[in-house]
Amino acid sequence: MMNCMTDRLIRRGGAWALALFALCGSASRAEASGFSENFRDSTLRVDYVFGGDAGSPRVMLDRQSKSAGWVGRRFHLDEVPQVGNGSIIVADPVTGDTLYVNTFSSLFQEWLSTPEARTIPKAFENSFLVPLPAREADIILSLRDNRHKDMAGLKHRYRPDDELVALRGARPLPHEYIHRGADPEHAIDIAMLAEGYSHEEMDSFLNDARRIADEILSYEPYASAKDRFNFVAVMSPSRESGVSIPLKKQWRDTAFGSHYSTFYSSRYLTAPDVRAMHDALDGIPYEHIIMLVNTDEYGGGGIYNNYQIAAARNQFTLPVAVHEFGHSFGGLADEYFYDGDEDATYPLDVEPWEPNITTLVDFSGKWGDLVAEGTPVPTPWTDEGGTREERMRRAAENAGKPAEDTVGVYEGGGYRAKGVYRPAQTCRMRDNYHPTFCPVCTRALRRLIDFYTRP
Repeated sequence: MMNCMTDRLIRRGGAWALALFALCGSASRAEASGFSENFRDSTLRVDYVFGGDAGSPRVMLDRQSKSAGWVGRRFHLDEVPQVGNGSIIVADPVTGDTLYVNTFSSLFQEWLSTPEARTIPKAFENSFLVPLPAREADIILSLRDNRHKDMAGLKHRYRPDDELVALRGARPLPHEYIHRGADPEHAIDIAMLAEGYSHEEMDSFLNDARRIADEILSYEPYASAKDRFNFVAVMSPSRESGVSIPLKKQWRDTAFGSHYSTFYSSRYLTAPDVRAMHDALDGIPYEHIIMLVNTDEYGGGGIYNNYQIAAARNQFTLPVAVHEFGHSFGGLADEYFYDGDEDATYPLDVEPWEPNITTLVDFSGKWGDLVAEGTPVPTPWTDEGGTREERMRRAAENAGKPAEDTVGVYEGGGYRAKGVYRPAQTCRMRDNYHPTFCPVCTRALRRLIDFYTRP
């Protein structure tokens, strides 16, 4: 059963903030009827440029377009399951009421924490989908920093009679459903894009897509909710095969410009051409994006409600794809850490919004109900350690055996050895060799699936 406690965006003194409300039963049914009152059965896509530097971030409107059909949720319209690092709101321009809201994170916000952001301004593409308003509406986009404070935003008006809002989607790219659980209107729709595959390599892409989709759906809670997911493989060809690897002086002309060495981190694989991703999906039902990159180089990334990118073929492809889907779809935090590294992603005096880590600043809304009475905080644990090869050997030996899932409050997570805590000794969000998500991550993902698919 879905937990009815969810986040709602409310207005406070001219700024948007988040609060908790209990919404059940008749409220959800009322929201379903509110969809037909306030929206058309169509999609509005809004393209933005997030730019500037660490001292002056900005949000700029690029363009708007619309397409037939809306496959997102038609209930819980003014609620969000995760707070994220930003929000996009459709609001009534007369009353100011929130008609629809969604949250996200962005590569731009991550970049703002890098040394480069202190010396030079840059621009990042971002695109978001909302239901098409039936009449004039305000679109309000906000970006928040790691202290959950507004740092940049933009409010603009959508007008149904605006002749510059293009109609798109008449000629979709070739695509094939590799898993179909339900009609798009009643399922969570995942589009899998080909990146670095030539026209001649599309059979290879389809095989890679099936393999990764099957792996994701083999994990709980996805496995028991297969009938609520669709995976569609979209054959988006590249002029050149492969991927750009700057450290090897290797550059390829690919559909979405993907490359390693993002933020000068050798294994960080991202794709800057976000608008091209969404262009490639015109006319195809989708809510979430997974990009498969034609390479055996290790790497990948996942950005909440934005996109996931995965190297299609190496020995870690499958576990990494599942881990990154935990970020891009589930809004889960990394539970690993580095000894001696004081990473500032999560300030120790602020409670992270992610459901699977805590600084204990406000633990009441996290997983305390799953911790057995008398469990010490912090909870003692043993790190088995070892080389990559030793971890792989242990994983093979433990395959099929029940995982150690004792829930506690274990110190170390969110890239920090001290001051940030995780719910289990290990989990798929900590270790690529662990066979399951921990109970806290599993519950968070199950609630998210329910939020998208259950009134």
